[in-house]
Amino acid sequence: MRHRYPIPRLPDNPAGAFPDPAHSQHPEGLIAWGGDLAPERLLNAYRAGIFPWFEDDSPILWWSPQPRAVFFPGQWQPPRRLARTLRQQRFATTMDSAFLEVLAGCAAPRAGQTGTWITDSMQQAYGQLNQLGHAHSVEVWNEDVLVGGVYGVSIGKVFFAESKFHRQRDASKVALAQLLAALEHWGFVLADCQLWNPHLERLGVSLLSRPQFIHAIEAGLGQPDQIGPWTERYRQFLGKSAP
Repeated sequence: MRHRYPIPRLPDNPAGAFPDPAHSQHPEGLIAWGGDLAPERLLNAYRAGIFPWFEDDSPILWWSPQPRAVFFPGQWQPPRRLARTLRQQRFATTMDSAFLEVLAGCAAPRAGQTGTWITDSMQQAYGQLNQLGHAHSVEVWNEDVLVGGVYGVSIGKVFFAESKFHRQRDASKVALAQLLAALEHWGFVLADCQLWNPHLERLGVSLLSRPQFIHAIEAGLGQPDQIGPWTERYRQFLGKSAP
């Protein structure tokens, strides 16, 4: 028997409130559809624990799935092999020095795939968030070649990771590890990774129910936003964290 779940359409006004995810009956966490990707709407979505995810030929879909995959920066330790890779220092890392290139790398089709959910409109929207100082990237370099990275959105002391990519083995894992290390140093309470997958499982991700996730991010969202490029503060972090 096919079940139907009422999914509300968002108002045209980007400042309009999102439906409360706690009232969602959709088994995969679909909260709403429609609207646009204006910066104000995107930031309001993340504050409510909601993110956009849709295909080119569909309306914008807004999700708050459970369980939610998260890392607690102050509690996370890299797995043994990744820790060895970090000690070898085969890669250099930066922040916010090649955001659009990281975005393009994440949007490129993966092996065995022909499309991407990071559509042109998504790239434009997150590029705008980066220009406004709300979206950030970690870049991983082998000499002068970009070989991996991760990007996401920062609100208060919560980081909402969106996607990562690699062109050399372990490059995306290094990006994530360096992001979590910096977030711990800066007092961030949580890094959201949205959906569980086996790769995140091997890295030691934690799973939270939707109520647990909303409760976990509340304190962090109440902190001042860390707006602006993180390039220099990341350089300072590397200097302070160096042995």
